[in-house]
Amino acid sequence: MLSKEKMARINELAKKAKTGALTSEEAKEQSKLRSEYLQAFRSSFRKTIENVRVLDPAGQDVTPEKIKQIQTKRKLH
Repeated sequence: MLSKEKMARINELAKKAKTGALTSEEAKEQSKLRSEYLQAFRSSFRKTIENVRVLDPAGQDVTPEKIKQIQTKRKLH
C-alpha cells in the first residue's frame, strides 16, 4: 500500500478540491497520487483473490478454474 504521507496528501488534496481551490499543479499531483493508489489497491486485491479457496457447505473445493490455474502457475515458479 501507499505510505501514510502519500495517503495524507491524497486526503488533503481531496479536501482542497471540494472547495475548488486546487491549482493545476495540485490537480496533476492529485491525479498521479490517485493512479498510484489505484495501482497498489488493484495489486493487493488481485493477490488476495488469487489466494482464495472456495468451499461449498459440504467442504468440497469449488474454487473457480481460472483461480486454480493461477495458483498452480505460482507454485511452479
